[in-house]
Amino acid sequence: MKGKSIFSSVGEKEVTRAIVAEFAKQFADYVESDCLIVGGGPSGLMAGKGLSEKGIKVLIVERNNYLGGGFWIGGYLMNKITVREPAHEVLSELGIPFQKVSKGLYVADGSHACSKLIASACDGGVKFANMTVFEDIVLREENRVAGAVINWTPVSALPREITCVDPVAMEAKMVVDASGHDACVVKKLEERGLVKTKGFGAMWVERSEDLVVEHTGEVHPGLIVTGMATSTTYGLPRMGPTFGAMLLSGRRAAEIVLEKLGKL
Repeated sequence: MKGKSIFSSVGEKEVTRAIVAEFAKQFADYVESDCLIVGGGPSGLMAGKGLSEKGIKVLIVERNNYLGGGFWIGGYLMNKITVREPAHEVLSELGIPFQKVSKGLYVADGSHACSKLIASACDGGVKFANMTVFEDIVLREENRVAGAVINWTPVSALPREITCVDPVAMEAKMVVDASGHDACVVKKLEERGLVKTKGFGAMWVERSEDLVVEHTGEVHPGLIVTGMATSTTYGLPRMGPTFGAMLLSGRRAAEIVLEKLGKL
């Protein structure tokens, strides 16, 4: 019948109240987590997926309003992503369609691959804080990393005279730097003289991917480095728009975090 309402009788105040209440409830719950991951690109998402599926409480903070990093758009704004063998096995596990284009090289749609990875992380139980920028680290006894100081991303765009917007801190048993080339968590340690980074090197696909997975690990007590943040930390070659190492490095990071949590 024309003019007949098909939706429930819910007004603006109920919608707003539901958003505020549920966001506040989740945010308060994740002020303390087992693992806080800085960066929601492919390595961060893979790490979060692997951990949450084991019952680990995971929060991923992402400075953008979207997840996936370069996984969405591939290389040169052409949204096809490539992976080298054996990382195509991860695509199969995630149910991502792909095709072989040459020996050991596979291609998939970036948007499909990214959405599947995000969904799998969500299905595992990972929670997210988007438009949230990492500002600093939380340190405890013996300079162990024990959390992150965060703020709303838009705050950084405010004029200097009105930017006195204090951040808040989130505690975690382990922190993972999955922030890409910026390696922003490791860089904060470097500012305090606790580590020394080398900066990522020139592109060399064949070497870079193996080295990234090999160097994925604990760079400082309480802090695991994964993905391209590994390249910046250890001076490894960059790899460009191929994502196998991101996937396998994220998986390796999850394994290391599980091992470390088992000893805490």
